Amino acid sequence: MSTTVHTTETDEQQAESARVPRAPGVFRSALRLPRTRIGLVMAGLVVLLAILGPLLSPFGATEFVHTPFSDPTGQQWFGTDNLGRDVLSRFLNGGQTLLLLALLSTVLGVGLGALAGMYAGYRRGWLDELLMRFGDVALAFPQVVLALLFVSVVGPELWLLVLVVGGSHLPRVMRVVRASTLSVAERDFVKSAEAMGVSRTRILLGEILPGVTGTVLVEFGLRLNYSIGLVAGLSFLGLGLQPPTADWGLMINENRIALTVQPWAVALPVLAIAVLTIGVNLIADGLSRSVAGVDRGLEKGA
Repeated sequence: MSTTVHTTETDEQQAESARVPRAPGVFRSALRLPRTRIGLVMAGLVVLLAILGPLLSPFGATEFVHTPFSDPTGQQWFGTDNLGRDVLSRFLNGGQTLLLLALLSTVLGVGLGALAGMYAGYRRGWLDELLMRFGDVALAFPQVVLALLFVSVVGPELWLLVLVVGGSHLPRVMRVVRASTLSVAERDFVKSAEAMGVSRTRILLGEILPGVTGTVLVEFGLRLNYSIGLVAGLSFLGLGLQPPTADWGLMINENRIALTVQPWAVALPVLAIAVLTIGVNLIADGLSRSVAGVDRGLEKGA
């Protein structure tokens, strides 16, 4: 009789654990949404363009080919920029660094934020309070102000840009993951693991982490979107890559003075950043709907 009861309880715990959103299920559910597929296409095209762009560039990124702000010709399809360099070549060479910095910043911020949020939500107590108050203080400072502060002291270093952008995501991710951890930590399969004497580290990695994976994926998509915009904005302000390096944010800043004369040097990077951020946002929205358990009928009508 006791064996039957124990088996029934185990089956119920496994069934409850299976209902927790996990990465493969979240991806499969999100891919059924049209918005997710559209976002993948949009973001994928820009990423592919940034990766293969240097191989397709007709001229060197710093090569002077004509007079400044010249009109498009058969050789310079989108004209030249403020120094007479080919706009298309600059554009094709300017996306890799933006994507790399945004990705590294997001991985850093979301990774550390997720770990801190899980630990705080599971341990609670004074450590939880300390981390949350740290988050409150960090959220009180605008991201750009922090970037200006650190860059003015250290200089426009790329590693510093990654740390500043990634650090700005940490308190936000930590709060969201903590809230999700508080919910998962009350599930029966976690309580069962605690009753069997499983270590806290194994519970965090084996029980809590799979339960908050869906939330972390959504946060990764959202924070990647913010990273792209913030890195491009900091480059526009001169806090990222320095001239004469090709960079989309830097291109916008360098050529904005002649927007009405030669718009392509600004329009191309703006269009690429817009398509990329919209695509990433659609993917994040699809993941969010999947984690929230949107029914299939709503997915078809989305």
